[in-house]
Order: sequence, then structure tokens, then C-alpha cells
Amino acid sequence: MKCIAFNRRGTLLAAGCSDGSCVIWDFETRGIAKELRDKDCVAAITSVCWSKYGHRILVSSADKSLTLWDVVKEERIARTTLPQTPLQARLHPGSSTPSICLACPFSSAPMIVDMNTGNTTVLPVSISDTGNGVVPPSRNRFSDGSAPFSPTAACFNKYGDLVYVGNSKGELLIVDHKNVLICGIVPVPGNAVIKNMVFSRNGQYLLTNSNDRTIRIYENLLPLKGGLKFLEESNHAGDEQDGFEKLKAVGSRCLALFREFQDSITKVHWKAPCFSGDGEWVIGGSASKGEHKIYIWDKAGHLVKILEGPKEALIDLAWHPVHPIVVSVSLTGLVYIWAKDYTENWSAFAPDFKELEENEEYVEREDEFDLMPETEKVKESDVDEDEEIDIMGVEKDSAFSDSDMSQGEICFLPADPSPDVPEPQDKFVGSNSKQGDSNQSVSALSEEAGQSGRLTSHISTPLEAMDNSAAEDNGGTSSRRNRRASEVM
Repeated sequence: MKCIAFNRRGTLLAAGCSDGSCVIWDFETRGIAKELRDKDCVAAITSVCWSKYGHRILVSSADKSLTLWDVVKEERIARTTLPQTPLQARLHPGSSTPSICLACPFSSAPMIVDMNTGNTTVLPVSISDTGNGVVPPSRNRFSDGSAPFSPTAACFNKYGDLVYVGNSKGELLIVDHKNVLICGIVPVPGNAVIKNMVFSRNGQYLLTNSNDRTIRIYENLLPLKGGLKFLEESNHAGDEQDGFEKLKAVGSRCLALFREFQDSITKVHWKAPCFSGDGEWVIGGSASKGEHKIYIWDKAGHLVKILEGPKEALIDLAWHPVHPIVVSVSLTGLVYIWAKDYTENWSAFAPDFKELEENEEYVEREDEFDLMPETEKVKESDVDEDEEIDIMGVEKDSAFSDSDMSQGEICFLPADPSPDVPEPQDKFVGSNSKQGDSNQSVSALSEEAGQSGRLTSHISTPLEAMDNSAAEDNGGTSSRRNRRASEVM
């Protein structure tokens, strides 16, 4: 396995494999629920992404392809090929059955891809000082005429109306992807290349991972819904400024640096950092070869824990959306599940509970189990028994407050049992012949024993004893058995 992704509820775990397949695990039973395999794709999977309600999965591959799958039917909905290998691809988060995705190719700018039509829209990754949103021409170009780019990170915001792009100049661009227009710019301290970007589940915080070995958290100052409309109003209101400074002013009203995380001693690079399900914790894997370390910080910036695994490099990380569980992928293709090791503490259920190391004799008090008198009974609670109780309404989970209850969400998949591989028939023939030989030898011995009037104990079996008792005497034995049975009855 090369990359992993939880569905929205954390009940299913999708893993992209090196052979081009996508395996979906039932995280409750740890069993394989589905295996999505495309005969046209044999290259390694670079990223997997669930749709909002789990009906679809987007898979990007090293053969430059993007494949959209129907999870339940195990059918390929669409497939398109990009000019460059997509390192990461994300489905539009605002739709239940999305066909629009954001792809981050290896050596070109991020692009919006329509999986239904195959059309692509390249997003801007830099801006000239004139502020017209046009990428300045580059003198150095590849042999195919394309401009050189470092791998660029990009991600949708919570509802998908804006795209946040991190470029090699150390800038965060806020892009209106429908109009292909840069709305704001946020300079990153140090101007280091941005390698990863991810929003928290609630959309309040943006995480960036830069080449300067620092993870930064930005607070999203835009409203969660209608962020694009708010930006358009801000641009119209700030006409006194122009060009680059205007975009920086707009960017300062969109994002504010909240926290920075780094290892000041080892100065390690970070791999696949992300938020916890509730956004209160941040994790990052060490990018050093030969070590599998996971760093956990609280949102205040304190290093809380370092998880050390086997001597295998870490390539991907995911935090369970609901539970305190971390899943990591090693360079060898194995997936490791990290969880809290709970110890049983029965005193938490009863304050007066006392744990005993060995049995003790207990002498009960004389009135310990007597009925309580009427005066000591607990007062009845003032509950209105005539009040109608709503048994049809469903309370919304705070972790999924934006759920559309009318939309059917896929949480579990029926397991498809694999057929058993039939064993070679030669084994059965050999065993039958051996069984026949043994039956013949046993019957021959039984005849000899019948002639001698006894049966040796080392060859007797229940079935054999029944056959011998029936063949021993047709009259006397059966009548004797019947008589004994009647006496017992």
C-alpha cells in the first residue's frame, strides 16, 4: 500500500496499492470490503480521495491517470489522462456526487479537472506586479515547451468555492477556480517552498508544510459559507489600492498565522502532516529515511507525544475522523494502526470499588440486605409522564453538523467472501484408497476377533463396535438389549 484515506465517518479505509488497485477495508472488522481494480491501470496509486457521502472514490496513478469509481457497484465512472503525473487529487467537497476535482501534477501548475468531459483548467501559481493574474513568462522551459514548476500544493476550502494554492515562492494564493482569478495573496515567513496543504474538518484552520522544516497553522478569517462572495465585496471596497499590495491586503483579511511547529533539535523534514478529527491536535511524520516517527502537538504548540515505529520510512498519515486513532503507511507497503492502550479501571464505575489481589472472606452486616423503610426511599423525580417523546427525529452529531440527512451516506459495505480454492483431486483419491485399505484390514481383524469371541481394544471404534454387535447374534443380543432398556424404563 502507498496511500490511505478514511471516509467521512471513519468506518471505511481506502488504500491505494503499488499494483494499481484500490483496496477498501472495513475499519471495524479489519476485513477487506471491496477491491477496485482497473485493467487499464497497473502503475502505483499516488492518492485516494472519498466523496463527501462515500459514494465515489477518486484515484490518481503514476501512469498520469485519474479514475473515478462508484464504490457500491465497483464500476468505473470516468477515467482521464493528464499531461503530468498527479501527485495528489481531491474531489470537490461541496457535492454529494462530484465530478469536479483538483489535481496537483508533478511538474505543472494545479488544475481543475471535469471527470465527465475531461476538460482541464490550469490555475495560476504566481502573479506579476501589475496584479492582472497573468503568470509572467519564463525564460527556461522544458523540451515540450512547458514552463518549469516545482511540485505545487493546493486544496479546496470546506465548501469548495475557493482553492488555496501554495507555490515555490513561499506564497499562499487564494484562487476563484471558476473564473480562474487570484483573489488574495498571503506571504509565508521565510518564502520557503510549500509542499503540503490541508484544511481541518471544520474549515477553521489551514495547515501548510514548507521546505524550511516548519509546519504552520493559519486561522481562516473568511466565513465558512459564502467566502467567495465576501472576497468579491472586499475587492470592490478596496479600490484605493492596486496590484500586488491590494491582493496582499485582501489576503491578510483571509488568513492569519496562528501557530508554527518544528523540531528545533533534529531539524527534520515533515511528511504528510494533518489535523485530528476535531482539529485540536496536529500530527506529522518524520521524513528521515529509516525511521518511523510520528510527532503529535496540541494546538497551543506543545509537543505532546512521539510515537516510534519500526525502522521503516513513513510515507503517509491519516487521523481517524472520530476516534483517537492514527494510521500510518511505511515504505515497505504495510499499514500500522496506532491507538491508546487502555487499562481496565473498575473503580471508575463505582467510587467505593476495591480491587482484590486474592479472595477474601466477607462477613455481611446484619442489616446489609434488609429492605429499606418507606422514609428512606428516594424521592420521585418531577418528570412529566404525559409529555410526548420524539422517537422519529435524529439528533445531528456535532462532528457532522453539515450533514444532509436526506442524502444517503455509505458507512458500511457488504463483504464479498472469496471462493475457496479447490484442492487437487489426487489427495482425495489417495485418502479414499487408504481409507478403503484400512477398512478392509479392520474388517479382517474384526472377523478374527469375532471367531475368538472378543474384540481387541486398540482397533475398536464406535461405528465398528455397533456393526460387530449387530452381526454377533441376531436374536439373543437384541432381545437382551431390549429387555435391559425396558427394565431401565
